[in-house]
Amino acid sequence: MTRYGMLIDTTNCIGCYACRVACQRKNGLDPEMDYITYEERETGTFPMVHVESIPMQCMHCEDAPCVKVCPTGATYTTDDGIVRVDESRCIGCKYCMAACPYQVRVHNPQTGVVEKCRLCAADAYESGTETCSCVEACITGCRIFGDLDDPESELSKAIVKKNALPLAGDLTKAKIFYVR
Repeated sequence: MTRYGMLIDTTNCIGCYACRVACQRKNGLDPEMDYITYEERETGTFPMVHVESIPMQCMHCEDAPCVKVCPTGATYTTDDGIVRVDESRCIGCKYCMAACPYQVRVHNPQTGVVEKCRLCAADAYESGTETCSCVEACITGCRIFGDLDDPESELSKAIVKKNALPLAGDLTKAKIFYVR
């Protein structure tokens, strides 16, 4: 069984928003809706201050709080570990939004559905392209997608080499790893 994940190297991210725009286009989102947001953090001490751009999206947690609180089962985890939303079952209660420790769930006012990153790369991977819109659009190559359980995958090797970790440690067993 494949267990999909991603690495985002924030040391190479320039905050250009190309991944966000590509995701919006891929998913047909209105300009004010996005599955990828940016958090900017200042690090260092004056005069050596650095602004770090941290792309935030669904972490596809193995222990997903949003799945646990969904009263209709609209938010669920697939066999390959991707957290998905069944739009036909979502009642728009926003419990998942409140439960998400990363605050990356998005309420669509037109449909009433609470949406999120679909990790579209998994669909692309199965069709043989092995990429997704955000990975493909990244001009600095700071995103890598692949199988977390394949020690020979580019993703697994990069996680080890770059000592990448989930943002919140092991809090939710996130499948999105960051280099910071």
